Amino acid sequence: MNLDVIDPWYAAGLRFECTQCGNCCTGGPGYVWISDAEIDRLARHLGLSQEDTIQQYCRPLGERFSLREQRNAAGLYDCIFLKEVPWENAAGEQVQHSCRICTIYPVRPLQCRTWPFWEGNLANEENWRRAGQRCPGIGRGPVRDRQHIESHRDADDWPD
Repeated sequence: MNLDVIDPWYAAGLRFECTQCGNCCTGGPGYVWISDAEIDRLARHLGLSQEDTIQQYCRPLGERFSLREQRNAAGLYDCIFLKEVPWENAAGEQVQHSCRICTIYPVRPLQCRTWPFWEGNLANEENWRRAGQRCPGIGRGPVRDRQHIESHRDADDWPD
């Protein structure tokens, strides 16, 4: 019996660089799971107690919490921390368009940190390409090696 291990289709690495476009923070209703430790980090970042953070920004689902969502003008569900801000040029002047940013990017939950290296996106090239239709960071930026990809895919908590 030959037990050769077959390398995954992404063994040579994948290009990805977050553009902070906000596309992964909006869409159909869903869940952004947030752990107790992440709620604590978020509370410190916001200057709130854990209780106030949960009350204002989280929704309980069984014994877990997810970040709240809000409907936008297009009828999609935005993460509560996704904000549209005016775009400024190099001279500091506002221009006609805006950008969408995560207002808690430095302390965003693990689920957000590991995007797009989720198991479903990595299942095959077609899924990766499909994710890239909504995410402009897929296919650009540095090549992330297999170790990076799989460490994000398999992460279960922030590194210490």
